[in-house]
Amino acid sequence: MAAPSDEEGAVGPRCHRRSTAMLDVPFLPFCAFLGTLGLLCVAMVGSWCQHWRGGFSLDGSSRTFNWHPVLMVTGLVVLYGAAALVYRIPNTWSGPKLPWKVLHGSLALGAFVLTVLGLAAVFRFHNAQGTPNMYSLHSWMGLATVLLFSCQWAAGFGAFLLPWAPAWLRALYKPIHVFFGSTILMLSVASCVSGINEKLFFSLKNGTTQYKLLPAEAVFANTLGLLILIFGVLVVAALARPSWKRPDSDSPDSRQ
Repeated sequence: MAAPSDEEGAVGPRCHRRSTAMLDVPFLPFCAFLGTLGLLCVAMVGSWCQHWRGGFSLDGSSRTFNWHPVLMVTGLVVLYGAAALVYRIPNTWSGPKLPWKVLHGSLALGAFVLTVLGLAAVFRFHNAQGTPNMYSLHSWMGLATVLLFSCQWAAGFGAFLLPWAPAWLRALYKPIHVFFGSTILMLSVASCVSGINEKLFFSLKNGTTQYKLLPAEAVFANTLGLLILIFGVLVVAALARPSWKRPDSDSPDSRQ
């Protein structure tokens, strides 16, 4: 069999480059779509708790519990995802890094504060109702995610924001920080999705339309879970995309 000519062999790479260019999405429109999706997730979890679960209060009743899913989705998924994408913004690729470090750390800290408040809400509800704490897989996964998140934030603050951290330590810890950033986000998504499913199993049973019959609340909450999952996958995909990564630099500013 005759070997393909240079012209024939070049068809494959040209087609690959053309298909890659067609699939290329600009970063800012992607972020606009992702932000809209994140806001939709927050709005939907708030609507679910307000419309079907009775609203919100701080009296230790089930309405106190309703703060838990809202704060967890807002902090541990949406706000944390925004913090993870700060360094993918093209404006961060030149000039001083310190303002972007502060923004990244502040968004992560805000996500952590909301997460702690969300944990306080569910513990208050359980203690008021005499329900045991930390007995389900969802609770184990959620608490492990929060503990890992707190360690990640503290280590990142010490390595990248404190001025006396040596450059070799930052270079050594940076890939670890990036890896656990994506890991924590996916654990957060898994915790939220499992929590939504657990809440539906507990709520849609005797006295209501059972979960297996797929009432309107189940359809709504299942859709919310899918949107949270899509949000997390898109954030991780953006973090993994080589063309959106901040170029490494050996300048003193990059090692500040």
